[in-house]
Amino acid sequence: MEIISLIKGYSQEFISLCPWVTALFAFVIGYACMPLILKIAIRKGLVVKPNKRSSHSGRIPNIGGLNIFTSFLIGYLLCVFPAENSFEINATNTTMFATFYIIFLVGFIDDLLAISPKKKLFGELIATFILIVIADVRLKHFYGFLFLSDVSTGWYVLLSWACSAFLYLLIINAINLIDGVDGLATGIGMTICAFFGIYFQLVGETNLSIMAYTLIGSLAIFFIYNVFGGKYKIFMGDSGALLLGTIIYIFVIKFCEYNSLPSVINYSPYFVYAAPAVCATVLAIPLFDTLRVMITRVKKGKSPFYADKNHVHHLLLSLGFKHRDVTFILILVNISFIALAIIGKEWHNYTLGFAAIFLAIFYIKILWYFVDKKKMKNLKQ
Repeated sequence: MEIISLIKGYSQEFISLCPWVTALFAFVIGYACMPLILKIAIRKGLVVKPNKRSSHSGRIPNIGGLNIFTSFLIGYLLCVFPAENSFEINATNTTMFATFYIIFLVGFIDDLLAISPKKKLFGELIATFILIVIADVRLKHFYGFLFLSDVSTGWYVLLSWACSAFLYLLIINAINLIDGVDGLATGIGMTICAFFGIYFQLVGETNLSIMAYTLIGSLAIFFIYNVFGGKYKIFMGDSGALLLGTIIYIFVIKFCEYNSLPSVINYSPYFVYAAPAVCATVLAIPLFDTLRVMITRVKKGKSPFYADKNHVHHLLLSLGFKHRDVTFILILVNISFIALAIIGKEWHNYTLGFAAIFLAIFYIKILWYFVDKKKMKNLKQ
C-alpha cells in the first residue's frame, strides 16, 4: 500500500507539473485503437459517399470521431485522477461528461443515418440544456456588453442561459462547418487547445489544462490518419466535430470566468483584460467564416443554412491548392490570430474585436482578389 501511495504521489506531482504529457497518453491510446476502428468501419460499410458538395472521392470511413472520443475520454480519466487536487466527482463534472456522451451520440447517429437537421438540432439542444442549465457552464459576466457585468444571479440568469446557448450552438456548428478538407478542423482545434492548455497550465487550472492537452493528443493521431493516411484515410464526422466544439466552448467559458474573478483581476500576473475578445480572436477562423457565409447567403436571398461551397477552404481549393496545402495555410492564419490575441490581451474588448475583424476582412479580401483574378483568367480562355 505504501508503494502504491508513493507511486500515486509521484504521478500526481508529475502530471500537475507537466500536464502536457497527457497528450502522449491520448496519442498512444488513439494509435492503438485506430486500426480496429478502421477495420470495423470497412466491414460494416460505415463510410461517407461523395456528393455534390464533397471535395473527396471514394468511400472513406467517417467514424473517426469514435477514436477521438475514446482516446480523449480514457486518456483524460487516466491522467486526471492522479492529479486529484484538481478534480472531484461532483454534479458539474458528471453532467459535463453526460454532455460529451450526448453530443457525441448526436453526431455519431447523424454520421451513420444522416438524420434530418431538425432531429440533429433537437439533440444539440438537449446537450445545450444539460451543459448550460444543469452543469452551469455558462457566461456569468458580460464585461459591459448590453451595459451589464455580473449576470450570474436573479433574472439575469435567463439572459445568461440564452446568450450561452447561442454561443454554444455557434461554436459547435462553426467547428463542424470548417471540417471540409483533410485535417482542417483538427488542425485548427489543436492550435486552439494549445492556447488554452498553456494558459490554464500557467494559472494552475490543472484539470482544464489536462483536458486541453489530452484532446490535442486525441486529435493528433486522427490528424495523421486524415491527412497522411492514404488508403487508411478516415473522417471524424459530425461526432468528432461536435465533441471538439463542445470542449472548446467549455474552455471559452472557463477562460472568461477565470478572468472575471476579483482575486485574478487584482493579483494574478496572468489576468487577461480582454478575455471575451481574446476568445473570439483565437476562434476567428471558424466563427468569422461561418458568420460571413451566412450573411452572404442572406444577401443573396437564400437561407443562412443553405448548403454551398463558399467557405474559405472551398475558395482556397478553387485556386488549385490541395487539401493539405489549404489545411496548413489556414493553420498558419489561425496562429496569426492567436498572436494578435496575445498581443491585444490588455486592450479593450472592442479594440481587440475590431482589430480581429479588420484582420479577417484583410485576409478574405486578399483571397477574393485571387479567386476573382482566376475567374477572369478562365473567362478569357
